[in-house]
Amino acid sequence: MTAAGLYVHIPFCSSRCSYCDFATGLYQTGLAERYVRAVVTEIRSSHHTDRNVDTIYFGGGTPSLLSPSQLDRILFALHDRFEIDNSPEITLEINPGSVNSEKLREFQRLGVNRASFGAQTFEDAELAKLGRSHTAADTLKTFAELRSSGFDNVSFDLIAGLPGQTLARWQRNIDVALELQPEHLSFYLLEVHSGTPLAEHIRRGIQPVPDDDLAGVMYEWMLERASAAGYEHYEISNLCRPGFHSRHNVKYWTGAPYYGFGCSAHSYDGYTHRWSNHRDVLKYVELIEAGASPVVDEQQLSEVDVRAEAVFLGMRLMQGIDIRLYRESFGVDLRAEHGEDLDRFCKAGLIEFAGDQIRLTRTGALLSNEVFSAFV
Repeated sequence: MTAAGLYVHIPFCSSRCSYCDFATGLYQTGLAERYVRAVVTEIRSSHHTDRNVDTIYFGGGTPSLLSPSQLDRILFALHDRFEIDNSPEITLEINPGSVNSEKLREFQRLGVNRASFGAQTFEDAELAKLGRSHTAADTLKTFAELRSSGFDNVSFDLIAGLPGQTLARWQRNIDVALELQPEHLSFYLLEVHSGTPLAEHIRRGIQPVPDDDLAGVMYEWMLERASAAGYEHYEISNLCRPGFHSRHNVKYWTGAPYYGFGCSAHSYDGYTHRWSNHRDVLKYVELIEAGASPVVDEQQLSEVDVRAEAVFLGMRLMQGIDIRLYRESFGVDLRAEHGEDLDRFCKAGLIEFAGDQIRLTRTGALLSNEVFSAFV
């Protein structure tokens, strides 16, 4: 059986970023303690304990705001409830300035062996516009502390296409990141979500409208530069040194099962059942404390749904989809089922065929939503 992944959502932040529409809120000591107790209770009541687990991911928010003892209680509950592999990948999202060497060593002692590091940009002016609470100096200091604490699997998050961002500043960002030599790079084009402070700033003309065409140039430049530095472009938004892909995130793109805990956490049984928890932090805690289920949405996928997800999620990986394995899994020939769309995308230079593989081209990766819309 395919090993499952576990996701734990920690919704607390020291400040609210202007672009963020995630289920997060400002850190409050009392609420954080109630939340940790609720997550532990939810884990202990889980009925999905029949699979081996080989990845655990603490996302948010800023999970590194938790104390080591709080993280320990959550990990103990996970190990007590699930059959966890002897060498699991355990990722903790960390923001610059939210930890020190002592705290990092404690996290590592608990088994955390991968840090997902929210650098975003190395330009202080851009960080301020985003509402980030750290500076570029904080990023460099925290990264040095990660290394001195023994972390040898670190991922940087970087955002391109910020309002007013120039190509030259973006290139400096990438050069700084590559000089630091993290094992993994996650690259995102800025998305402006309605209802966020950034969207309101743009509407009022306080900040300029992001330049999508320039963001595309930034994407292409980063791929060229990072590839030349030895990084493998293995997924639309992710690059890594050989052997350092995110084992947990690959589960999302390959249809593996994953079980989420905490507010807004999503789960999938690896077959046809998806469900998600209440998004509001306090409501989630109150439901758990009342002995009620935090699940607010469930979806039973049809066979057509499962096939569609196998295509548009699988094609996020740059290796693409194996047509032969698709036919063996679903009894359907992908080229026969979607031949017209596939031929159209191939002629447009968005996908390519390589033996039994169908995969996005680099241009297709940039315009992937146009490709994926044909399979939804």
